[in-house]
Amino acid sequence: MKVAVILFVATCVVFSMTKASPLVGKPPAKPLITQGGEDPDPIIRQRRDFVKQMMKDAWDDYERYAWGQNELKPISQTGQNGGIFGNAEIAATAIDSLDTLYIMEMMDEYAKARGLVANLTFTGIDAAVSIFETNIRIVGGCLTAYALTQDRVFVDKALQMAELLLPAFDTPSGLPYSYLNILTGQPTSSSEAVLAEFGTLHLEFMYLSEVSGDVRFREKALKVREVLKNIEKPKGLYWNFMDVNTGRFTRNHVSIGALADSYYEYLLKASIQLGDTEARQLYDDAMDGFVNNSLVKVSSPSNLLYIAESRDDRVEDVVGHLACFAGGMFALGAHVDPTNKNAVRDAEIGRNFTNTCHESYIRTATKIGPETFRFNDEVEAEGQYDSDKGYILRPEVIESYMVLYRLTNDTKYRDWGWEAAQAIERYTKAGPGRGYSGIRNVDSTNPAKDDVQQTFFLAETLKYLYLLFSTNDLISLDEWVFNTECHPLPIKGANPNY
Repeated sequence: MKVAVILFVATCVVFSMTKASPLVGKPPAKPLITQGGEDPDPIIRQRRDFVKQMMKDAWDDYERYAWGQNELKPISQTGQNGGIFGNAEIAATAIDSLDTLYIMEMMDEYAKARGLVANLTFTGIDAAVSIFETNIRIVGGCLTAYALTQDRVFVDKALQMAELLLPAFDTPSGLPYSYLNILTGQPTSSSEAVLAEFGTLHLEFMYLSEVSGDVRFREKALKVREVLKNIEKPKGLYWNFMDVNTGRFTRNHVSIGALADSYYEYLLKASIQLGDTEARQLYDDAMDGFVNNSLVKVSSPSNLLYIAESRDDRVEDVVGHLACFAGGMFALGAHVDPTNKNAVRDAEIGRNFTNTCHESYIRTATKIGPETFRFNDEVEAEGQYDSDKGYILRPEVIESYMVLYRLTNDTKYRDWGWEAAQAIERYTKAGPGRGYSGIRNVDSTNPAKDDVQQTFFLAETLKYLYLLFSTNDLISLDEWVFNTECHPLPIKGANPNY
């Protein structure tokens, strides 16, 4: 109890300090124009309306059966907590959905979600939470809601939660533990941490310091950057695991997908968000590492470009659905710095890898891509084992479609997104007018459902689809950069709210 009292007092002190800061005291900018974006093509408008109806069905089912809880179980018609947020009931779906509701102009639903979030308190909750997931979904979701609306209640909520995460950084290296009890401030995971988790803090922590006046978040993010910049990288590659005590790599496993993905994403996006030249150099060096170590490969017989993994310096010809974000990342990196020595190479990788991820979709019975796809003598861009073939409503392939469409205006990406939206509607829906569930086998036309509507389905998958069928000025890539949960944050100097 003493620890809880200390945390509560510390939180109150932070709120007192930040309210007095010059940054918080300045008059807020007006809410930005972040709605509209209707395409002149009636077919594209119909597709966007279809996606909006998907969002309404997903949201209404959450409101009906799981209001205030973290996730909906659409088959059981109940809610659930647990998992990445421990036993904390913090309305994760509502927070993750705030900006989607606002951008889609679902203002009645947004107002109800805003009311729920405004009345939440994160202090006093005895739960072990993922630092990474809590940052990208809860802190990031609140920060974007503020950036869109200028409603300061969202800064307060982001700051309250982020404050509770800070004890995770009390390590010899400055790298945070993966899990922390937000009541006691004690870590609940081992000292081995994952690159994607501690490397995916920069966008949110830098912006939170800007809008709150509390510099501690910026300092924590920059300390992580310092460790990762200075660490020796075997063959120019980052391994996926490090020890938070020693600040050294622990296991020789390299991937651009699970366990590492959003670290690379945030190097590029930090350079976009803040003009961070150091981040851009680290990003370019990291991408060179993949190319120079022959991890960017082309399959036979279909000549599909893919990005392999390596384990103990042995290449593994496997790609996770999570890795498919990288098509958009490579293309975006080339677009924002066209004079970069790697721009032509990276644009080509972005286009071709996105095509490969599309192939992983259209080669299944459902036309939905598997969790994992492989390249060997038996399969090419397909799941091979039962454990490969699930789909948990992930957004990464559609994310790359949206980014590539925005950068090229090639309508094939819209067509591919429409195919995916129809397949998701057909095979993952719990019933007419109901929510959506992951499925266990994308190669079955009658797949069993896993009974979970992931928060990222509303935050990412549906938002990327909606933006894909909107004009490019709606959440323009020139003014906004998406965090890894598809929460857009303003680009400094290009966006009047940063």
